[in-house]
Amino acid sequence: VVSLALAPVIADARVGGGSSSGSRGSHTNSAPPATRTAPSTAQPMERSVTPSTPSQTQRPNMAPGAQAPAPSRAGGFMSGLAGGLIGAGIGAMIFGGAGGFFGHGLGFGGFLGFLLQIGIVATLGWLMWRWFANRRQTAMAGGPNMPGRDNMARDNMAPRQASGMAPGMMPGGSAMNAAPPVAIAPHDFKQFEQLLTATQAAWSARDLNALRGMATPEMVSYFADQLAAQTSRGVTNTVTDVRLDSGDLSEAWAEQGQDYATVAMRFSMIDVTKDGSGRIVDGSPTERASATEVWTFVRSQGGQWILSAIQQTR
Repeated sequence: VVSLALAPVIADARVGGGSSSGSRGSHTNSAPPATRTAPSTAQPMERSVTPSTPSQTQRPNMAPGAQAPAPSRAGGFMSGLAGGLIGAGIGAMIFGGAGGFFGHGLGFGGFLGFLLQIGIVATLGWLMWRWFANRRQTAMAGGPNMPGRDNMARDNMAPRQASGMAPGMMPGGSAMNAAPPVAIAPHDFKQFEQLLTATQAAWSARDLNALRGMATPEMVSYFADQLAAQTSRGVTNTVTDVRLDSGDLSEAWAEQGQDYATVAMRFSMIDVTKDGSGRIVDGSPTERASATEVWTFVRSQGGQWILSAIQQTR
């Protein structure tokens, strides 16, 4: 019973709690580009002060100005087909249906039933024609492939300055950003690595004041909630000996006077959770745990980087 009660807090008890939370400016509801360190897609934000925009959530990789695909008419076709079959059944019940779907009933009622069935067949044929016509129109909405289109997209790709990142870091995957790109220098990558280790140390010391100097108020509020949940369950989590194994830049951009940088990081650590008596309830003091996360940092232009979001990878 104790193990089950502690499970939600023990699992991924490090800073961030193994969840996806925070804000990435205008990119909050868009998936960051995959990188070598994190080739799988980052999970969407579970908690964020940035309101979710359905258009961004559903089409994160749609280029600005691109038209949304026309809605599928398959549902209308299927509903029409189902309605036709139901109508045929009702007609058979009312007028009688000897002889199958095109049964030749006798008398005036049989004649009306026959007319109803003819109307149903004509309606189904019209619906099928509309469905195929709409599918063809949707397929042609993107226009023909023009020579040079792919090259033009590559020419508009935001440049990256990711060389010289702290141990294990390398240039990441490419992505097209509408926002102005930001050049990330080696000393920026060094700050990212330092924030990785410093936030874990402040978390282990339960030092919210220290975390306020390294993360946005939004992220600090999430950390405070997680630490309070641990306190209520009578456990403490300590993360030590954090080592960055691999990292690369996913994207970097500027907006509204602030710079953003999203970095994929794979790191290992000693992650131990103890109860009030000092007994280890999760983790090992000798075996290293590993994690791959996507961290986003923000700074006022010319200022110091602070943590603004953590996302888990799928």
